[in-house]
Amino acid sequence: MLLARFLSRTIKFGRFTVVDADGRVHNFGSDDGGPTSTIRLHKRSLHTTLAINPKLYFGEAYMDGLVTVEDGTIRDCLEVIISNVARLEPTLHERMRCWLQRLIRPITQHNTLARARKNVAHHYDLSYALYDVFLDSDKQYSCAYFESPDDSIEQAQDAKKRHLAAKLLLKPGQKVLDIGSGWGGLGIYLAQVAGVDVTGVTLSEEQHQISRTRAVAAGLDDRVRFHLNDYREQTGQFDRIVSVGMFEHIGVKHYGEFFTKLTELLADDGVAMLHTIGRSDEPGVTENKAWIQKYIFPGGHIPALSEVLPVIERAGLIVTDIEVLHLHYAETLKAWYRRFTENRDKVATVYDERFCRMWEYYLTACEMSFRYWQNNVFQIQLVKRAGTVPLTRDYIRDWEQAHR
Repeated sequence: MLLARFLSRTIKFGRFTVVDADGRVHNFGSDDGGPTSTIRLHKRSLHTTLAINPKLYFGEAYMDGLVTVEDGTIRDCLEVIISNVARLEPTLHERMRCWLQRLIRPITQHNTLARARKNVAHHYDLSYALYDVFLDSDKQYSCAYFESPDDSIEQAQDAKKRHLAAKLLLKPGQKVLDIGSGWGGLGIYLAQVAGVDVTGVTLSEEQHQISRTRAVAAGLDDRVRFHLNDYREQTGQFDRIVSVGMFEHIGVKHYGEFFTKLTELLADDGVAMLHTIGRSDEPGVTENKAWIQKYIFPGGHIPALSEVLPVIERAGLIVTDIEVLHLHYAETLKAWYRRFTENRDKVATVYDERFCRMWEYYLTACEMSFRYWQNNVFQIQLVKRAGTVPLTRDYIRDWEQAHR
C-alpha cells in the first residue's frame, strides 16, 4: 500500500502501528523510548489518499471516524507523526504545493471588511459554552506566559497579561486601544491595575456582547468600552496600543495597511505592543495550512519576522524590543487540550461528535506544530520616537514584581 511506503520513509523515531482497512498490521519506527500510537483505517481509499496529501486528508478522516486511535490518544498519534515529519526535508511534491499556495495567497488572504467579519464569525462566534470548557476563567484565547513549568493555565494567563502590561509602560489616565479585544479580559485587567481608559475593538458579535457585559459587571463601563468594529474603522489617537492574537488573521498583503493604521492611531510619545504567532524560519506556508484554513482559521497566515520588520520600518515605526516565546504556546495548547477532553461531554451536548473530533485534532495538531515545527510567538514593542522606553529591560521585571 502506498501509505505504508510513505510511513516507512517517514517514521524513524517512536513506534507507529497502522491496521489497514483489510485488517493487516504495519509497524513503523523503533522501540527507542519515543511516543507510540496505533491507528485503524476504516476505508481502503485511505491507503492512497493519506500518502498523497496527509496534511489535509488525515484530519478529515479522523473527523469523519474513518481513522480511529486504538492505542493512546490522537495527541499521541500526532506527536509520533509530526515529530518525525518535522525532521524531513520537503519533497518536490510538497515544495510545488507550497509554491502554488504562495502563488494564490493574494486571493485566499484578500481581507476586505466583509471577509474579515465572515472569517472571524467562522471561529469566534461559536457557542461560548465551547470556550468555557477549556479556557482559563478570564477567557484568554492566546498564548500564555509560563514563568515556571509548574504554572497552571490560570497562572500563566495572568502572567501573560502582566508581561504585556509591563511592556506598555502604563500610567493612570492614558488612552489605550486593544485591537482584537476578545472577551475583554485584557482590557479590563489594564484598567483595573493601571487606571487607564480602554477602547477595545472586535469583529466577533459573541465576544463583543460578552466583553461589554463583563465591563459593566466589573463597574468599569465608564472607562472600558468595546466596539464591534474593524481596526481600520477606528479613529482618534491613543497613548498605548496593544494587539494580541489578531495579527495572524489579516494576511500578508495587508501588513502595510495594518502598520500604517497603527502609526496613525499611536500618539507621538506612544508605545504599541504586538503579540502574534510567528515562525522562526524563512517565510513559507503554515504547516497543516489546508486543513486549518478549511476548518478552523480561514484566511490566516503565520508570519516570519523577515515579512513583518520591513513593513514596520516603512510605516515609520521603531522596534524597541522583540521577545520570542519558545514553547509557551505548546504548553498552552496542551493545557487547553487536557481541559477539552476532560469536559468533552459538555461540548457534545452543544455540538456533534464530528465537531468534538475536529477540535481535538485542532488543539493537539497545533500543539505539536509549536513543539516540533518552527512556530513560536513574537512580542514586538513599537514606538514613534527614540527614547520613549527606558534604556534597559529592568522596567519590565520591576513592574511585574510590583503587580504579581
